[in-house]
Amino acid sequence: MSPVPAPATRSLQAVGARRRATGVPPAAELISRLRAESARSPALVGLLDADAIGGERHLLSAWAHLGRSRARGESRLRDRGAELVLYLSGEDQLPRALSRVGVGAGTERFVLIAERPRELAPLLALFELVEDPSVYPQPVTERTLEKLGIAPVEHSLLTKEQWEGLVLERVAFVDLAPARPTGTGAPDAAKKPKA
Repeated sequence: MSPVPAPATRSLQAVGARRRATGVPPAAELISRLRAESARSPALVGLLDADAIGGERHLLSAWAHLGRSRARGESRLRDRGAELVLYLSGEDQLPRALSRVGVGAGTERFVLIAERPRELAPLLALFELVEDPSVYPQPVTERTLEKLGIAPVEHSLLTKEQWEGLVLERVAFVDLAPARPTGTGAPDAAKKPKA
């Protein structure tokens, strides 16, 4: 596998984090703050379940697929953050994708992502999280595979070193699902044939 780009050269930054206290703030509040912060600027910000993220290559592969999809005008959703979740989860439906990699009531370990020029420190403070390098990046584990819906039968014949490739295949599979060519992610009513 090719090496990942140096952090200083990436347009997407990521940091592992934990809550300061168990369950505080609650998941609903984190999601509310995320929505408000996302509306403030076009630069992407996201909060992910760290147990579902199989290291830097997983995150950066999903980011690259998102960029290529958008460059081709094949967006699946209007919101880039939501579309990134599709790629990270290997799912083509947002509710399933969010259930796999999104923040839920039981999430205690997070990956906070932010597109430059956003800075991570103020975002950590906004979400009342503390940076924790032990959370991210981490290699693919059985828990990661479980969170991503990869059954034991799918990985039982592979070595642990090959699990990352399995996760990256899931990212790539999203491109195989039919995309809406409008670039908006919404059905295009204007494409009805004219009588």
